Amino acid sequence: MSSSNTPGFRTSKIFRPRLAAVAATALLGVTALTACGDDGGAAAAPGTVGVVAAFYPLQFVAEQVGGDAVTVTSLAKPGAEPHDLELNPQQVGQLTDATVVLYLKGFQPAVDEAVSQNNADRAFDAGTSVTLLSGTASHSHDESSHEGEESSHEGEEEEGGTDPHIWLDPTRLATVADAVAAKLGAADPDHAADYTARAAALRTSLTTLDAEYTAGLQTCARREIVTSHTAFAYLAERYKLEQIGISGLSPEDEPSPQRLAEVATEAKEHGATTIFFETLVSPKIAETIAQEVGAKAAVLDPIEGIADGGDYFSVMRTNLAALKTALSCS
Repeated sequence: MSSSNTPGFRTSKIFRPRLAAVAATALLGVTALTACGDDGGAAAAPGTVGVVAAFYPLQFVAEQVGGDAVTVTSLAKPGAEPHDLELNPQQVGQLTDATVVLYLKGFQPAVDEAVSQNNADRAFDAGTSVTLLSGTASHSHDESSHEGEESSHEGEEEEGGTDPHIWLDPTRLATVADAVAAKLGAADPDHAADYTARAAALRTSLTTLDAEYTAGLQTCARREIVTSHTAFAYLAERYKLEQIGISGLSPEDEPSPQRLAEVATEAKEHGATTIFFETLVSPKIAETIAQEVGAKAAVLDPIEGIADGGDYFSVMRTNLAALKTALSCS
């Protein structure tokens, strides 16, 4: 995704506001009519806290930290590209009724709009708990980008944007989990200690995963990963890799012929054996470049959603195996 550091990942350049965002605002006016009669399973079970998560990684954290004290509803459905989420009246009702809303500002414009209209006091923006990277971090080479540097939500610029894929660094996700535990504890003080304990347990598991990545990617023949979607800046920074992105931060960005030629040249220069594509978008561009450079195409999942079962940990470990093969790690 293209880039200079922009709090809230400015949608003017990256995730362009869609009609869905406008529709979401209009739908807020009918929330009272929809939230009562059609909750689609969103209503919290008796004695639990109702949590709405904007997309899968935040759903995962909410379930891990909340345990049986929460009822979690995800706005993005399995197998759907979460960037393009359009809120229907039922989902606006879910947001309105939730005790806690977990979202990532700038990732889903329709959710941002709905939260700003109705849920600001109950919503938690996961991006405020960690240091964000620019979309150009780690050699991502988006032709419309600027040189990147780390940023928080402060100091926005009109062009470019920050990379939202914070969950691809397990250590950052652990910090998000701690912050979610604090948010849940504030909403449900009787279970605050339980949320804190579960967040600590999740941190332990994420620390183990981080150690597996560090060891697995320590000694490799190459350190450049060619990806169809510039989504892996956090993973690349954490494990000292270089990301060569075909398209920008949004998987809908269309690379120019010049950009495709540049990526093919770089892939050849670095002896790339694999061109990575992701599960929720078409692999055609990655496959075209792979054919041109004599490489294979394989999945590297940004885990924006879960398409075929599994969970965050299983997909991250599948990604690690794919990286070790592609980079000839010993």
